[in-house]
Amino acid sequence: MSILEITSRLPRPLRFLGNQRFLITIGSLLGLFVLLNYVVLPLYVNHGSRATVPSVVGMSLEEAQKTLEQARLRLVHGESRPDPAFALGLVIQQNPAAKAEVKEGRRVYVITSGGDVQVPVPSLRGRSLRDARFSLERFGLKLGSVQYDTSDTFPENTIIYQSAAADTRIAKGTVVNIMVSKGRVLKEAQVPLVVGKTLGEAEGLLNAAGLRVGNITYQPSFDLVPNTVVDQYPRQGETALPGHAVDLFVIKAEKPLEEFEVPPK
Repeated sequence: MSILEITSRLPRPLRFLGNQRFLITIGSLLGLFVLLNYVVLPLYVNHGSRATVPSVVGMSLEEAQKTLEQARLRLVHGESRPDPAFALGLVIQQNPAAKAEVKEGRRVYVITSGGDVQVPVPSLRGRSLRDARFSLERFGLKLGSVQYDTSDTFPENTIIYQSAAADTRIAKGTVVNIMVSKGRVLKEAQVPLVVGKTLGEAEGLLNAAGLRVGNITYQPSFDLVPNTVVDQYPRQGETALPGHAVDLFVIKAEKPLEEFEVPPK
């Protein structure tokens, strides 16, 4: 059955539906609607609503937010990660990447630097220099300058001071300076006068002053009493560290020439 036969059977008010010109008009209107709704209108709506993502890496959060707002985009702070290449708080990564074409109002997610990796500082006081070096290296720290000073509290060759306090956290790779004990403070003693004393008396006086007898040089003499100290070094009144040796010059007994026996001829 043809379209004309079908339309001829329709009620008179509806017979225009079978008119070919009418159908062409309706089809054209439908095609125009589809073209406008799915092609022209989206192009018109999206025209001018695209934005180019600027680079915000290396900026502070405040600077990055202002930059993205000027590009009609929104900043979202994701997280912070340790990064020695960027100072604390600076943006180290962004998504979408710079120069990407996105819709206006798009969220741009950023990650900021948490600064250098932080490590705990070990306690070094009372430990040897060798132990301190190994301990610092184990925590990723470096031994810096080593200075020496006397101490009444810490034994010799043990650490009495460290530049970074123990149990704090500092950046990995930081240099830690230390000070090592040279032992107790030694007060200098005043050298007593032992010239004119016997060797035994001189030794007693030196020991009482915290000193000791050093080299003994014997000198012959016919006039002075044997074992008498005739000179000393250091001299009386000079100062020396405890345990320092005082060299003495002592008379050695010799017989006068007239007392020597002449063998018979």
